[in-house]
Amino acid sequence: MAAPAPAPVTRQVSGSTGPAPVPSGSERGQPLAAAVAALPVLDASGRPLPFGELFRERRAVVVFVRHFLCYICKEYVEDLAKIPKSFLQEANVTLIVIGQSSYHHIEPFCKLTGYSHEIYVDPEREIYKRLGMKRGEEIASSGQSPHIKSNILSGSIWSLWRAVTGPPFDFQGDPVQQGGTLILGPGDNIHFIHRDRNRLDHKPINSVLQLVGVQHVDFTSRPSVIHV
Repeated sequence: MAAPAPAPVTRQVSGSTGPAPVPSGSERGQPLAAAVAALPVLDASGRPLPFGELFRERRAVVVFVRHFLCYICKEYVEDLAKIPKSFLQEANVTLIVIGQSSYHHIEPFCKLTGYSHEIYVDPEREIYKRLGMKRGEEIASSGQSPHIKSNILSGSIWSLWRAVTGPPFDFQGDPVQQGGTLILGPGDNIHFIHRDRNRLDHKPINSVLQLVGVQHVDFTSRPSVIHV
C-alpha cells in the first residue's frame, strides 16, 4: 500500500490587503513595504493570511514558482522537498513555496512532488506584481540547472499530459508569469531577492541555503541499483 502523501504545512492567521510597489534598484537591506506584507496568500484550505506573517518571527527562504503545470517548477520543488526539516530547524529558517494557482491545486502538487514544507498561493498574482516578478521569457543564458532532470521535449509532453487530463482551461496559473527567490525576515527585512528572467533562471538551491546557514544538501543522489 502506498504511503500517504505529505500534507503541506500552513498557518492560520487572518489577513488584510493593500497594494504598494517594491522600491526599484537594489532591494537588499531595504524593508519590505507594509502594504506588500499585508497582501494575502491562501493555504491549502483556502484560508487567507498576510504574506508578512510567514516570516515575522524568523528568516524564510521564499520561492515563487511559475505555475504548477510547469515541469521545471515541478522538478525544482521535488529537490526542495529533499531538504531535511532538521537542517532548516538548526538554522531557524523556514522554507516556503508560493504558487499562483487556485488553492485547490496545493495538495495535488504536494502529492506529486513529495513537498511537505510550507506552501501557499497568490491566485491574483498581486504579490508577484508588487515584487516585480517578470512576465514573459527574457532571452538569457541561465546555464545548466542541477535540479532539472527532463529535457525540453519529455518535460513539455509531461506538462501537456497533466494539462489535458486536468480541468478544462485550467493552467494552474498564468503560463507566462516568472517566479523568483527571496530571503526575508525576521520582520520586514529583505536580505536577498532574485527575479527569474526565464523558466530556467531559478537559483541553485544550495547557493540559497548557504546564504541562510543551512547545511549543503546532496541533490545528486540516486537510488542504488540492486543486482540479482
